[in-house]
Amino acid sequence: MAIDASGEWWQGESAADLAEYLEELGAGGYQVGRVVEAACAGCGGQTFRLRADCEEGAVERSCIGCGQGVLMLDSEEHWSDVAPEAVVCSCGADVFDVAVGFSLRPDDSVRWVSVGVRCVADGVLGCCADWKIDYEPSRHLLATV
Repeated sequence: MAIDASGEWWQGESAADLAEYLEELGAGGYQVGRVVEAACAGCGGQTFRLRADCEEGAVERSCIGCGQGVLMLDSEEHWSDVAPEAVVCSCGADVFDVAVGFSLRPDDSVRWVSVGVRCVADGVLGCCADWKIDYEPSRHLLATV
């Protein structure tokens, strides 16, 4: 695992670099306590196309292998009220490795989530959406990546 931060965009060699990237980035200014990589429940695939509403905090991922779509984290609760757009890398590609960085409160409830992406075409790392979690219980979100 090695992140190259020397250019205009940080780049990672593999999906595993998302954990280091999200930990460095933080989640809403808070320390990331846990990172969970996305995997398709249908086929086990680990690359996705994404639609996100960065303002409202909602992300949908669609598996490249089988096409199964998933509204990530608590996105389903307000998906009908958002205006998602396709996530596209600066290189024009739209297929990503995906992981979520979780900022946890002292009682291990979730405070903030950041959805990190790594373009599989050129390795560019980024965050397509992040938002505050202001309800309890919230620990279940760790299983909804």
